[in-house]
Amino acid sequence: MKATEALWLLTVPVSALLVAAFARRVGLSAPLVLVIGGLVLSFLPGVPHVELDPHIVLFFFLPPLLFSAAWESSTINLRRNSSWIVLLSVGLVLFTTLVIGYAAHLMIPGLPLPAAFALGAIVAPPDAVAAVSVARRLGLPRRIVTILVGESLFNDATALTALRLAVAAAVGAGFTLLDGVREFLMAAVLGTVVGLALGPPLHWLRTRLRDPLVENAMVLAAPFAAYLIAEAAQSSGVIAVVVSGLYLGHRFPEAPAATRLIGHAFWKVLIFVLESVVFLLIGLQLPLVVQGLTPRYAWTSLAVWASAIFGLVVLARFVYVFAVTSLRLRVARLTGRGDPGPVPLGGRVVVGWAGMRGVVSLAAAFAIPFTDEAGRPFPARELILFLTFTTVLATLLVQGLTFPTLIRRLGVGSERERYSDTVSEAGAQHAAANAALRRLDELLAEEEEQPDEAVVQRLRQLAEHRQRSAWEQLGGGTAMGGMETPSSTYRRLRREMLAAERGVFIEMRNQRRIDDEVLNRVLHELDLEEAALNRP
Repeated sequence: MKATEALWLLTVPVSALLVAAFARRVGLSAPLVLVIGGLVLSFLPGVPHVELDPHIVLFFFLPPLLFSAAWESSTINLRRNSSWIVLLSVGLVLFTTLVIGYAAHLMIPGLPLPAAFALGAIVAPPDAVAAVSVARRLGLPRRIVTILVGESLFNDATALTALRLAVAAAVGAGFTLLDGVREFLMAAVLGTVVGLALGPPLHWLRTRLRDPLVENAMVLAAPFAAYLIAEAAQSSGVIAVVVSGLYLGHRFPEAPAATRLIGHAFWKVLIFVLESVVFLLIGLQLPLVVQGLTPRYAWTSLAVWASAIFGLVVLARFVYVFAVTSLRLRVARLTGRGDPGPVPLGGRVVVGWAGMRGVVSLAAAFAIPFTDEAGRPFPARELILFLTFTTVLATLLVQGLTFPTLIRRLGVGSERERYSDTVSEAGAQHAAANAALRRLDELLAEEEEQPDEAVVQRLRQLAEHRQRSAWEQLGGGTAMGGMETPSSTYRRLRREMLAAERGVFIEMRNQRRIDDEVLNRVLHELDLEEAALNRP
């Protein structure tokens, strides 16, 4: 690789991080700003064309992104909403594939039905990264966020299987619908087996290593191992990654404290970098997707087709969500059972509008073969790539930019849920502090020589502080009359004290009175305490 090529290769992630940092500073949605930034960069003279390699996306980007999302998800909440997640990740993907496929076949002259279904499968799965980040920031109810996350975890497997079936039919490989159903079921079952086979031994090994760096390095290898093993076994790498991530994330609280601290920080940084690069790459694809289009298609036709596909993608999701919700409500009334889903009108509208597409759709489009079995060009490959790009771009910009406003206008908030969480947390903190104090009394009774009374008093104060701090959150962190609570005062003053200590340590290092290694060790202790003080 030449030095100039390597420099441009480095420019992409650096540019992505700079744009993402700007978006975070001004309070905008980073994925949307990154896509716009990529579009702007693609028009600048001298910027080389950066082609999105589908193999790199499906192996290097997709596994850690899916694994992290599964890792942070609640298996309990996903199981509670499993029926809705299946309906969206399987049923909605297939419904969208059929709607877009038939519409594209009828609308675009000369587009064969298998190639049209390939387009439908490509644009069918939403990427909930942008939607979920906005939903969490604006405090959507946990049930809606769980449904959106669960949908994004599993819908890629359905879409990629449907795409494989459509491409096989388009190139003349002789696939049938029965073959596709059988392949999907086998891939899902084997992918689940691979994920479950990897999870328990990795967790068992992790709990016995007692080395935070090695433990987190093993977890980093898990998504890539799950994906490769599952794909080698002709099963779904996506499902294997998700299942292993759900298992290991569910058992992660059993890991030592140092492992959890390092792991949370590491995955936040890694996912931030990967998401930033991915969304910038989406915008940079514009020059590649328009190559070869203008000699064959009129721009007016392209604009009409792109607008129609985008409109149908949005409409199909709304129709499906409202139809399925109405059906489930009717069944619930007949059976007398509740329906755990986005039943309120506002919830249905939010789920219907949260259909932003992402990098998986583009990677799938780039993965379409150039020729069929007979060596002839794949039907309308450039057009499929263009329509995929315009659909991804339109959903990210139109739906993404209006999503926060929609949530605020509908008033779909979770104030009651947040209050309930605070009450639950306060009760749990109270019970945990009581258990800690009881254990302290037991230990003191067993001690042959009683420890210093100041040590015992300090331990009791720490337990009581955590207990009191949790209950004070119910008042918004302030006491009567708007005055600070004791816990708030303690945190504020202790942060100032820590800043003073940190300044002394740094000054002593600068005066060469202590070594950098000593400085790093004492600063780490201060940082851990400050992180606990800054807990929301």
